[in-house]
Amino acid sequence: MVEKTIPTKDERAVDVYDTMRDNLIRTVDEFAKAQPQYSQSISNLQLDYIQTTKNMIQTSFSAQKQLANTLNVPSVPYGEVFTRQSNEVTNNLVRSVSINNQLTINALDAARENLKIYNRTVDTLSDFYTNMAKAWTTFYTQQQQQFAQQQQQFAQQQQQFTRQ
Repeated sequence: MVEKTIPTKDERAVDVYDTMRDNLIRTVDEFAKAQPQYSQSISNLQLDYIQTTKNMIQTSFSAQKQLANTLNVPSVPYGEVFTRQSNEVTNNLVRSVSINNQLTINALDAARENLKIYNRTVDTLSDFYTNMAKAWTTFYTQQQQQFAQQQQQFAQQQQQFTRQ
């Protein structure tokens, strides 16, 4: 017959914490498994939007150009000025978008760095609280031992006193 041992209160508490920790980590791991697929799907969707937008622009201007040629529309009197100004506006817009993209990338990198700092802080706090708990346990145990010794000494003194 196999003898079953009943876990102590401390072992049951450790089992509960271990089970909770393992289950939460498994859940996070499941989310992490899907993350690359989400990223790829979002990236593909963005590329499709970009391609659709470019296609829409090409088609729209191609149709307008063909219509203008068919109807023999006269040339625009300020076409050269419009072209130059349009190029300047576009260049400024491209620079603005580039700066905005760099700021966004810097903000995301800073957020990642903050997460790393947070992780180190959590680890440090965990070590601190673990050390504090150990110190308190050691102090408490020593106090109990001293109290037990004092009780023992008191009991011995009482015995000696009663013998006299």
